[in-house]
Amino acid sequence: MGKVLGGKDRVKVAVAQASPVFLDKDKTIEKACKLIEEAGNNGAELLAFPEAFIPGYPAYYTVGYETNPHEWTDYMIALQENALSIPSEDTDILCHAAREADIHVVVGCSELDDRKGSSSIFNSLLFISREGKILGKHRKLMPTYTERLYWAQGDGSDLEVYETDIGRIGGLICWENHMVLVRAQMVYSGQDFHIAVWPGNWKRGNEKLLDSDTSPLGASCNLQSLIRVHAFESGSFVLSACGYLDSEDFPERWHYIRDNDHINYDWARGGSAIVNPAGRYLFEPIFEKDAILYADCYANQIKAVKAVFDSLGHYSRFDVAKLVYNKERLDPVIKNRPKVDIKIKTEDINRISDEHEISKESLELIVEELKQLIN
Repeated sequence: MGKVLGGKDRVKVAVAQASPVFLDKDKTIEKACKLIEEAGNNGAELLAFPEAFIPGYPAYYTVGYETNPHEWTDYMIALQENALSIPSEDTDILCHAAREADIHVVVGCSELDDRKGSSSIFNSLLFISREGKILGKHRKLMPTYTERLYWAQGDGSDLEVYETDIGRIGGLICWENHMVLVRAQMVYSGQDFHIAVWPGNWKRGNEKLLDSDTSPLGASCNLQSLIRVHAFESGSFVLSACGYLDSEDFPERWHYIRDNDHINYDWARGGSAIVNPAGRYLFEPIFEKDAILYADCYANQIKAVKAVFDSLGHYSRFDVAKLVYNKERLDPVIKNRPKVDIKIKTEDINRISDEHEISKESLELIVEELKQLIN
């Protein structure tokens, strides 16, 4: 516990820049399993998929008050039906693939709420170990812009960094990486690998809000500068997985959505990259194709950076500024506990006072404080 990269000198990692079969959970899971197998066969020990890879990023479809209500309803029902339940038979398939390939997997998904009676959907990251076990999940805290039409808000209960044999793995979803205090929580958890997932690589458009940015290194997109800064500030390797989607990735059922004026997916052109703790690209952003990116991550690269800047050690001033982190899960129902009445007999007070040389008044005060703490 606590060793850089789990005590390994080198870990090979991978990022799957791949298109989903849009809004088709089963076929997208099938594709994910093939990519998991391929990455494992190539010696990778950690594989990251883009944001909402299963079953595709729904907010490319920019619905609004002008949208035909039947069209919107069909789309939303399909999103519910193709969202992952965690755990489920669907996650069993992914876990089996991870175990067979002997690789840790982090995959973006739309997740169906696990509360009875709820059909809300979350933008989630699912963490699977190389043993085929679910390590955990993280629900995006703040859906961005039109994403709020599709996804509910997560909470602080799942901002975890997972201890594995290759080191500590954590991740954030899209602009969560720009939430300074949330990102700080991940830094202070001591990551070795940070998974940053996105729906594409964008710039401000002229006619639409977002257009594709496939310029050299996609430099106009704020995510490219962010991942390099986070790598240095956290002293971790960053696996940045960006969405990729082409017109042929839409099943026939959704061709009318694909051709709709209210869909904007042309900025889903990739841009995935891998960055070392010095903020340098180990694999520069790649565009316009399905691909698996690979990189070797060396423990000494973490050690060399932290010898100069260690945000958890010599370059911290926790006496000046501290982070308050609420780990409580949001719950619509709070159950009141019955009050506990603590009664201690007078003879017991006298006996304890004599045996331990404590005044009776002090013991009575302690009993009253216990009542307040319990109730």
